[in-house]
Amino acid sequence: MKNHFKRIRARTVSGMVAAAFAVNAWAVDPFTVRDIRVEGLQRVEPGTVFASLPFRVGDQYNDEKGSAAIRALFGLGLFKDVRLEVAGDVLVVIVEERPTVAAVDFAGTREFDKEALTKALREIGLTEGRPYDQALADRAEQELRRQYINRSLYGAEVVTTVTPIERNRVNLTFTVTEGEPARIRDIRIVGNRSFSEGTLKGLFDLDTGGWLSWYTKSDRYSRAKLNADLETLRSYYLSRGFLEFTIDSTQVAISPNKQDISITVNVTEGERFVVSGVKLEGNYLGKEEEFKSLVRIRAGEPYNADQVAETTKAFTDYFGSFGYAFANVEARPDIDRTRNLVSFTIAAEPSRRAYVRRVNIAGNNRTRDEVVRREFRQFESSWYDGDKIKLSRDRIDRLGYFRDVNIETVDVPGAPDQVDLNVAVVEKPTGSLQLSAGFSSAERLGLGFSIKQENAFGTGQYLSAELNTSKYNRSLALTSVDPYFTQDGISRAVDVYYRNSRPYEEQGGNYSLATTGASLRFGIPFSEFDTVYFGAGLERTEVRPGTNIPAAYLAYANEAGFTSVNVPFTIGWTRDDRDSAIAPTSGRLQRLGAEASMLGDGRYVRANYQYQHYVPLNKQFTIAFNGELGLGKPLGGRLFPVFKNFYSGGLGSVRGFEQGTLGPRDVTGASIGGTRKITLNGELFTPFPGAGNDRSLRLFGFVDVGNVYGENEKVDFGQLRASTGVGVSWLSPIGPLRLAIAQPVRKFAGDRIQRLQFQIGTAF
Repeated sequence: MKNHFKRIRARTVSGMVAAAFAVNAWAVDPFTVRDIRVEGLQRVEPGTVFASLPFRVGDQYNDEKGSAAIRALFGLGLFKDVRLEVAGDVLVVIVEERPTVAAVDFAGTREFDKEALTKALREIGLTEGRPYDQALADRAEQELRRQYINRSLYGAEVVTTVTPIERNRVNLTFTVTEGEPARIRDIRIVGNRSFSEGTLKGLFDLDTGGWLSWYTKSDRYSRAKLNADLETLRSYYLSRGFLEFTIDSTQVAISPNKQDISITVNVTEGERFVVSGVKLEGNYLGKEEEFKSLVRIRAGEPYNADQVAETTKAFTDYFGSFGYAFANVEARPDIDRTRNLVSFTIAAEPSRRAYVRRVNIAGNNRTRDEVVRREFRQFESSWYDGDKIKLSRDRIDRLGYFRDVNIETVDVPGAPDQVDLNVAVVEKPTGSLQLSAGFSSAERLGLGFSIKQENAFGTGQYLSAELNTSKYNRSLALTSVDPYFTQDGISRAVDVYYRNSRPYEEQGGNYSLATTGASLRFGIPFSEFDTVYFGAGLERTEVRPGTNIPAAYLAYANEAGFTSVNVPFTIGWTRDDRDSAIAPTSGRLQRLGAEASMLGDGRYVRANYQYQHYVPLNKQFTIAFNGELGLGKPLGGRLFPVFKNFYSGGLGSVRGFEQGTLGPRDVTGASIGGTRKITLNGELFTPFPGAGNDRSLRLFGFVDVGNVYGENEKVDFGQLRASTGVGVSWLSPIGPLRLAIAQPVRKFAGDRIQRLQFQIGTAF
């Protein structure tokens, strides 16, 4: 074989096919390899090639090994051409590297953020610095089209441009022509008899559009949204007695111009069934009566799938509270179609009792393990307790550090009486640097700056600095909260603040009150929901005289001085079991706080009690009650500090009246607040029409009652003001917005009316 030259060549049409073709076309006689050379490398290390070859120097070369070598090199995905050349007994491996991706760019993309698209392509291997692969580019193009289809942009076109540049590199540009989104023009439900088509379509989040569709995008077709709506439709029927309801088919038709979509849902209602009875069967640990009290299925009422699911879940959870992690509960229906009756047998088998061997935490890349573990109420090496596990999950979720919290129970192999709890969390950013602007009908323009870290250094501590200014109220506050100042869960909070307030323009005058202070308080948890607070502070308040200063302010300043120093001691109690602190739909909140100063220039006691209760009427409506009582008393024969007065009127109290104008007035006509306060509010919430289940945008109707009374006034319920109206609340991207249109229904001469009131921007 010396003195002659043979070449084995395979192109990138297909590595395997080309390799086979090359071997058949350029067969060579076996020989012993004296040397191996690699040519054509630019970025790939020679060692990568040598490691892929199925032979070494000194090995016997044959056609089979040559074919395997070509397959292996193509399998690396780094080369678009591979050749094997034989010069005597020297094997030369000649490769042509694939171009490297130098940059990936997008043009014409408005629907998606470019960073999100770049990240998606990186996950499939198409990113800067990686070899260019036409198959990956085609896959990326198809994925982009799929994403646009999910956004109802069926006419979107994607064109990939590959631009070669120096040093065997290419630039990739995905040019997108998005077009207009396809709109749902028609939704039909066929086969319904018991409920009108309008009633059933009203259950859907998808609709044919309205004036709010620009925000909700409810007229854009989405398969996921349609599936959710179909489940809502199914649940509606199953909760009203239609045990055998079925959705037979769903047709989605798109117009030739890809702009209009029609949806047709075919259903079979079946007959309506009534529950005839419920009985228990199986092992209930001798606690049949306790389990019977958990039954939500009611005999004599129409079949309700929700009640069946609630019952089986309640049984399973109750078994779990006794350590039976693997209880099997099944509700078996016995259908009498002749009389349209159904009875249920709830069969239960508690299986084996288990204890928790280990609690494993994953996903907390930034948050320390101890921050999560200290919220756990289910301990390792203790009996499994479903109630404690649920409580643990809720406590971790309420920290606010995680986007998602999930606890999974896993069997321990070889130990049937043991389980592990795998806690998976998904962290979210907990720090914020914010510049904001807000506007309210009372405060006018307000500017704000804040820097916050709710989970500083992953320790669970809260740090913040806030600066807010408006025409009438300005404040600066520094706060530090350590929720676990002690291992027992006692919290410590330190506040340093400055506040300056002026009278509202309508009240006239240019006097002001300036308060500088600091406080230290501790919170002691007495139960899972109850916390008691103790604290003390030091305040310096300055009455700055000006035009139209109320006589009450002057009277207090003449007694205690225009600058007074107080040492307030505080004690409070909070009980909060609401399902959400931002948009609650169930649960209660109670707050009781007292502040007393027996040292310094002011001697007083001030107490405030608030009670909130949220009751879900159904999926759409929530009714909320709020009551607040305030009481202030001077001590030692001194005057009550006017800057500790309660105020009422406006958003947060009695809407329809100007902010802070209810109650006593000075001879100058200025509202000066009072030492006693009553506020009662009732609200009915519902998602905004067209917004589906988006609870960040809600419509509400309300009734407000309240007033403020002076120190020497009798609390006369006949003097209570009242109003009613409607409003909108929206957790907008720039902060919470509340708008209320109120009509006073009980008012008196001289009351200052303001029927439209609103506030936007974060309130601190």
